[in-house]
Amino acid sequence: MDTRKVLIAEDDPSVRKAVQRVLELENYEVTAVNDGQAALETLGKTRFDLAVLDVMMPFADGLTVCREARHRGIQTPILLLTARAEVGDRVAGLDAGADDYLVKPFVVDELLARCRALLRRSTPSSSQSILKVGDLVLNSMSREVRRGERALVLTKTEFDLLELLMQQPNAVVSRDYIYEAIWGYDFETNSKSLDVYIGYLRRKTEENGEGRLVYTVRGVGYTVKES
Repeated sequence: MDTRKVLIAEDDPSVRKAVQRVLELENYEVTAVNDGQAALETLGKTRFDLAVLDVMMPFADGLTVCREARHRGIQTPILLLTARAEVGDRVAGLDAGADDYLVKPFVVDELLARCRALLRRSTPSSSQSILKVGDLVLNSMSREVRRGERALVLTKTEFDLLELLMQQPNAVVSRDYIYEAIWGYDFETNSKSLDVYIGYLRRKTEENGEGRLVYTVRGVGYTVKES
């Protein structure tokens, strides 16, 4: 397998060097920058498999980098690092386009586990590349989604969540399983992040008045099925 390329953007030199060292010991090819503007410029010039961004950085904070990167069509998986642990801060990060959120101080094993989870999600399996539920079609290889003749523009996390549900049509996928598969281990399952993303998927799949495909099974989880 080719060496995975990881971008680190962190203005604290001790944290930046520590994270870089840990990832390099795991055989990742690491590029490190110390502010948000440099992170955005680097993301625009080089294709990375993963970006690890601090939220509080000079020139452009991590949320701004996320939003601008997604606006430019950069789909690199993004892991945010922050000292803020409140649910609202996590939701803000995910809304900005981040794929995961890790609160400082963190242990190395959790950082590595979340990196591995994001990298797994960005490597589609060829075993079942075309998924269909009604007129909703998802191509795992090209990462394209269509509802009838209409193309849907999804963020990486939205795509991964929809793909997970469409891999098991008509089956109820539990919240715990979704958190494990999409956000990695030890994610707080009482977080509102999943509900936020389900809402995004419903709005985008029903944007032109189409029938509902993404359903909530209260107290259990979610399912994708024809109405």
